[in-house]
Amino acid sequence: MKKDTISFTNGRVGFTLIEVLTVIVIIGILAVIAIPQFASYRISAFNSTAQSDLRNAKSHLEAYYSEHGTYPAD
Repeated sequence: MKKDTISFTNGRVGFTLIEVLTVIVIIGILAVIAIPQFASYRISAFNSTAQSDLRNAKSHLEAYYSEHGTYPAD
């Protein structure tokens, strides 16, 4: 068998340290971008849930008022 090309890997198969570090850096950059965005989505969802709960409480109080003619004492 004739060898026409020069092999720099000496027959080894795998990733170099530079390739692995490059992937780790890219993943780190994506995490830095994504984590604050995720946190803002969580805060927004919490606020929306609180607003929905307040609307439901208002509806229940109005239903109580329409049945009893007064709001509950507690």
